[in-house]
Amino acid sequence: MYHHVIAQCAQNLKNLENCLDKAEQYATAKKFDISVLLNSRLAPDMQHFIYQVQSACDYVKGAAAWLSGQTPPRHEDKEQTIDELRARIRKTIAFVESVNEAQYADASEREVKLSWAPGKIIRGEDYLLQMTIPNVYFHIAMAYAILRHNGVDVGKMDFLGSINLVDARSVRAVD
Repeated sequence: MYHHVIAQCAQNLKNLENCLDKAEQYATAKKFDISVLLNSRLAPDMQHFIYQVQSACDYVKGAAAWLSGQTPPRHEDKEQTIDELRARIRKTIAFVESVNEAQYADASEREVKLSWAPGKIIRGEDYLLQMTIPNVYFHIAMAYAILRHNGVDVGKMDFLGSINLVDARSVRAVD
């Protein structure tokens, strides 16, 4: 289960990377500096687009590492350009894909320490369900919302990405 859930989160990062292409095309077509989008936020007290991408990546790589018994690779939060954001996403995905399913064997019982809760731990299953999944989807959804709010043509299918549909007639009925 852990391998599949984290792989799905990585797929969502790939979908987000595709939206970076749309953002870049939009800025080029409208003749404005892409940094306007990268530094945009939905509300004055909200973090900007770059932060949303960084955070989504951090939660995905953190889960892959902590739940497979590793320490997450450190990524400096220095991204300022769209190419640097792409590189951040790709580094995260490469790390996640380097973790094999067998490494998650004891994931549910692993103890994860949270920097903001000294002296406390959270079990792996709770970490995945209560921290990782909600935070990954939150930050990716905020990134999409920032782009959409600024006029980039992204929608639900960009968020979901490709879906493995098959022809219903080719699937055998279950007796």
